Amino acid sequence: MNASMRTAHKNDYDVVVAGGGPVGLFLACELRLGGAKVLVVERLAEVDETIKAGGMNTAGAVTLYRRGLLPDLTAAWERNRWRMRAFLGDRERDQDREQDRKQGADAPRTLPRTPPKFAGHFAGIMMRGDLFDDSDPAFADIGPADGVGLGVPQVELERILGARAERLGVEIRRGVELTGFDADDDGVVVHLDGDATVRTGWLVGCDGGRSTVRKLAGFDFPGTEPEITGYQAVVEMSGGERLGVGWNTTDVGTYVNGPFPGRILTVEFDGPPADRSAPITAEELQAALRRVSGVDEVTIHEVHSSTRFTDNARQASGYRKGRVLLAGDAAHVHSPFGGQGLNLGLGDAMNLGWKLAAVVRGLAPGTLLDSYTAERHPIGAWVLDWTRAQIAVMRPDRHARALRRVVADLALTTTGTTYLVKQISGVWQHYDLPGEHPLTGQSAPDLELADGTRLGDHLHDGRALLLDLADDPKLRARAEGYGDRVEVVTVGCPGRPELTGLLVRPDGFVAWAADGSDQGDDLDDALTRWFVAA
Repeated sequence: MNASMRTAHKNDYDVVVAGGGPVGLFLACELRLGGAKVLVVERLAEVDETIKAGGMNTAGAVTLYRRGLLPDLTAAWERNRWRMRAFLGDRERDQDREQDRKQGADAPRTLPRTPPKFAGHFAGIMMRGDLFDDSDPAFADIGPADGVGLGVPQVELERILGARAERLGVEIRRGVELTGFDADDDGVVVHLDGDATVRTGWLVGCDGGRSTVRKLAGFDFPGTEPEITGYQAVVEMSGGERLGVGWNTTDVGTYVNGPFPGRILTVEFDGPPADRSAPITAEELQAALRRVSGVDEVTIHEVHSSTRFTDNARQASGYRKGRVLLAGDAAHVHSPFGGQGLNLGLGDAMNLGWKLAAVVRGLAPGTLLDSYTAERHPIGAWVLDWTRAQIAVMRPDRHARALRRVVADLALTTTGTTYLVKQISGVWQHYDLPGEHPLTGQSAPDLELADGTRLGDHLHDGRALLLDLADDPKLRARAEGYGDRVEVVTVGCPGRPELTGLLVRPDGFVAWAADGSDQGDDLDDALTRWFVAA
């Protein structure tokens, strides 16, 4: 056992996670899989119903698939797919009626009866599914999770992860707020409202963009200032039939209508709001929608859910200070365009969870956590720049509009669409890990194995996986002595006969791969790097 864990018996919990949203809950699940005792504290008494992320990208869905949550995601996707289809169908009928009024009922139809296949958007520039080249190697072997997360809203994901956390034995205290903490070399004393305290080995801030943990710990948070005010809401309104469907660019800014009834979004380049926390009224939303759309007949009668946002883009310089770590929006904030935030946070949790659990159990030195910032910070920095680029293309000035036309032309090509979809989906993400094989550092391909299983089926319990694809006793022997940390599976892979072995970390990324040549020393190095206690 390493020295930092000798006082673990004095702690009430191994890890306290501040924030019970999807990132905090998923991190807690990962920590429990690794054997840690976890407490989640969440200031809200109930699941937050405020409209936020509308879905996950491919990388986010694959992350949850690897933990056996595909059935839950599929059920949620089906529910929301039919809701969106019903809305689009209503709008098509409205368009038909409008055309009948203007041209006569017997006039030929010129408006599309069905929307184009959705492939995502960049700054509101929609990509056509028929231009997407899904034969691109980046999309090979993704597995059954591809596309499933698209229509799963954040509130449903939070319920799915909350139920999983409870099944795994995570303690969740709702309606409890972290008010402060005192950290030393041996642990953290966490102060909660009501003068309660708990002692923990580690504290992780998953408490959002205005993170209390980040501020109290003194993390640097550099970035760029905001220039927009945005609203997203679900409302009851009249006059909405005069609004365009989907993303619409005007001389003032951008607005969105859909993809389900009453969901609206507006963006104006008039600087950030004076007070992001002030209540949002129907009159405020209505005024913004009228200004951006130019449709004065639209009237908002009731607001079911609403939020303000900006393009404030900042990232903590590092994700760890002693016994305190950050994940999700607590570590990085940006505009919501492209839907990257939730997926980025889930990736943080997947990367951090198994590493922190290993340190907690004394199975790895604290220096293993250095790889968390090293691997996740570059991906977070990319996401911030991706959202900044979209802001640049959305501005209403003449230079930006000229640039927008160029990007729109590129998006109407197969090469351009495929490039943009690759970025949005997250399939490009990789880590800079030691090793020469092209799979090393990549998200593991979801191989179809000879016994009828897939690679992802063997990652449900959060352990590392050594696939012996050539029935090699010497390969299996190298994994002896790792106990429950590394599962060894001997099975063939008819679809990839060149592969003889694969070491997959608990987060689903390849730490070592071989394709016939003897790379035993490289395997030993990978096993030692990730799974041997100091």
